Amino acid sequence: MEREEALELVKEHLKNKNLVKHCLAVEACMKAIASRLDQDVEKWGLAGILHDLDYEVTEKSPELHTTETVKILEEHGIAPDIIHAVKAHAAQVPCENEMDWAIFSIDPLTGLIIAATLMHPSKKLKEVDLGFVKRRYKEKSFARGARREDIEQCKNIPLELDEFISICLEAMQGIDEVLGLC
Repeated sequence: MEREEALELVKEHLKNKNLVKHCLAVEACMKAIASRLDQDVEKWGLAGILHDLDYEVTEKSPELHTTETVKILEEHGIAPDIIHAVKAHAAQVPCENEMDWAIFSIDPLTGLIIAATLMHPSKKLKEVDLGFVKRRYKEKSFARGARREDIEQCKNIPLELDEFISICLEAMQGIDEVLGLC
């Protein structure tokens, strides 16, 4: 599947613009981490952009999250390792490789970075730095949904937390206009 077809699927299945932006943020981070690890950037990007296709229909039943996505991806002939990563991001299957651990850790991190940006005086993603994100990260009450223990699983990629956050922050800064944070 080409990236544009993946984006069309996202727009078809997700009506909430913030969810679409979330998928784009995860895609950017997945591509950046794949590049850092010398992995298939396009494959990792597809996992990132497609990971939440069924979020709106399973939001009230998190135990079902990814079940509809998997059906859609299988219908489109998506590679089994991408499907596994999609399921792994929602802890529906155990993480087995770097791509699984990356999407599992990136998913909550993008939310934390967006929340930190919205707390920044400028509200501009390009003006947020690692120190600012780390200060918010250490605040237990800040962005509670961004589970720190899941983000810290980046150690299984393996990347140190600061490098992991830096790579993702830079990737998201690269699409700040698309995210509406410029």
